[in-house]
Amino acid sequence: MTTSPASPLSEALTSELRALFGDRLHFGEAMRSQHGASEAHFDTVLPDAVVFPHSTEEVVALVKACVAADTPIIPYGAGTSIEGNTTPVRGGVSVDLSQMDAILQVNAEDFDVTVQAGVRREQLNEYLRDVGLFFPIDPGANATIGGMAATRASGTNAVRYGTMREAILSLRVVTPDGRDIRTARRARKSAAGYDLTRLMIGSEGTLGIITEVTLRLHGIPEAIMSAVCSFETLGGAVDTVVQSIQLGIPLARVEILDDVQMKAVNAWSNLAYPEKTTLFFEFHGSERYVQEQVETVSALAHDNGGSEFQWSNLPEERARLWKARHQAYYAAVGLRKGAVGWPTDVCVPISRLAECILETKKDLEGASIPGPILGHVGDGNFHVVFVIDPNKPEEAEEAEALNRRLVRRALDMDGTCTGEHGIGLGKQDWLVEEMGEAVDMMRTIKRALDPRDLFNPGKIFQL
Repeated sequence: MTTSPASPLSEALTSELRALFGDRLHFGEAMRSQHGASEAHFDTVLPDAVVFPHSTEEVVALVKACVAADTPIIPYGAGTSIEGNTTPVRGGVSVDLSQMDAILQVNAEDFDVTVQAGVRREQLNEYLRDVGLFFPIDPGANATIGGMAATRASGTNAVRYGTMREAILSLRVVTPDGRDIRTARRARKSAAGYDLTRLMIGSEGTLGIITEVTLRLHGIPEAIMSAVCSFETLGGAVDTVVQSIQLGIPLARVEILDDVQMKAVNAWSNLAYPEKTTLFFEFHGSERYVQEQVETVSALAHDNGGSEFQWSNLPEERARLWKARHQAYYAAVGLRKGAVGWPTDVCVPISRLAECILETKKDLEGASIPGPILGHVGDGNFHVVFVIDPNKPEEAEEAEALNRRLVRRALDMDGTCTGEHGIGLGKQDWLVEEMGEAVDMMRTIKRALDPRDLFNPGKIFQL
């Protein structure tokens, strides 16, 4: 852990923030450490202070005070990002939006909802259940909606329902000059000017602080069925997914876990699945339509060396299955006592997915550190979790080399260096490699909106 590299807050700024936030302004080391830590391998860097606003108006006042004092501002949600996205590299004020957790307006007839940025994904779906609607984006962690918007989150349902890019209709954002703007109305489509909503989605708090989000919703399906199928080969599992998509089967979820990840999941979640490459499926629709989907995919799996489906339509069994999947990261890290995770992800065109995963698996088999593979194979996105000893620099170097080859492999297949983790601190060089001169356009936008580089500085790219 390191202390903040910036100077402590000025006496004038401290007095102003204390007047604004009272006991919601924190200077304690434990609180600052929580907001400077990462879920992954990045070093902890402490902010100078942490504040908990309750309204957009309070965020506006905070921004104006911090900008006047030339103090960095780092938006913070649930702290589940894994590319150092919220690390306060220049100190400053960590703005924890988790107490802005009101569900403001449900428009059931329009299939949309407006929430404050601190609303959690699971909280929202519990609230919506009684009106027969749900919000489908599921990154695994019980993240905040604002954080999911800021990092352009994806997840297990993306193959059918898309990512946060498709799910968001409008945002309320506080800009670096202290303005409170809405990026769009609730209409399902618009050709009115620049698409400011998409500009802010995935900007990782570098262009504005998201305080409210208006989301598309979906009707809860009549039938939901989950299934698990193990495979003799990694290639057979991936081929099953690709063939299912090519046949137009609307898979709601399809997740891949390789043999190493399945061993970790069994140990962590007290399960007894075969320690082979495994697909976790979920199917949505009418009773008859779901049954037809299951039969078709089951036949494809059989032809590709898959086992008989273990399936369930009972909510408690489905919840146990997906809880195990969502805890896969912690299960992977648990393979070694005292280890930390170095997670990474790439995404490639679906036609290159099998090739990319198989080459990656071959590369990992020669490594001295565990590297379980898991991912949202339905949209070409998969992850590797390098499990390293934090006291052995040579293991971090090996993880870096493996990651370098993985990303290069994906880019050579016309893929991307990150499907859903974002750039943060960890993939800045690869963003330049992937996007070329387009990164200069991003810098131009950043300088125009935040000329003093106070909003989450040091993230995505270096100015």
